Amino acid sequence: MTAARTLCAALAAVLTLAGCINASTPAPPHEPTSAAVAAPTSSALTAGLATLKVKGRAPMTGYSRAKFGPAWPTHSGCDARNRVLARDLTSTLFRAGHCVVTTGTLVSPYTKAVIHFVRGPLSAQVQIDHVVALGDAWQTGAQAWTPAKRRAFANDPVELLAVDGSSNEAKGDADAASWLPPNKAFRCTYAGLQVTIKAKYGLWVTRAEHDALARQLTHC
Repeated sequence: MTAARTLCAALAAVLTLAGCINASTPAPPHEPTSAAVAAPTSSALTAGLATLKVKGRAPMTGYSRAKFGPAWPTHSGCDARNRVLARDLTSTLFRAGHCVVTTGTLVSPYTKAVIHFVRGPLSAQVQIDHVVALGDAWQTGAQAWTPAKRRAFANDPVELLAVDGSSNEAKGDADAASWLPPNKAFRCTYAGLQVTIKAKYGLWVTRAEHDALARQLTHC
């Protein structure tokens, strides 16, 4: 499979979930989605990058995780974290009558690490990453948003990936100029997601970030 096809397939998986499931209308995780959502091509992503404003970072003044609402609010018994676990893990088992994932297997897109997830004391081995880090979003436009828009952003499935905890913690609030996945095969997809998310929400990029994303998209 070519890099461009890999990018489209990965983006399609995320965008299909985003188009078919939202926080207010949960669906059982085991039910396949039937709607087809076309993933953007690498040329469309490059064009999308060109539409993003290039500006310096705003200060972190006033930032806290709470500015994006409570972590993983529950709607009808199902939250964004469990939706992403159900989407990104394989061999999943669920708590009876609920969407809560109890076990599953993750191949982290950031490192290729294989993690056998078991809900409990070691749950943090699998974490849900905000692809565009919340701190990065705050410094590139989100501090001017309404609280409702920040909550929607923080729980948008396009913005969320299940990954290994160590890489999520290493990334922190870094943008694409400061951090890229150690798994080089995933960097094209990661750059595509960054562009897709920033374009969707009207966030800007720094010059260094723009150039880093442009370099990755040339390999797609």
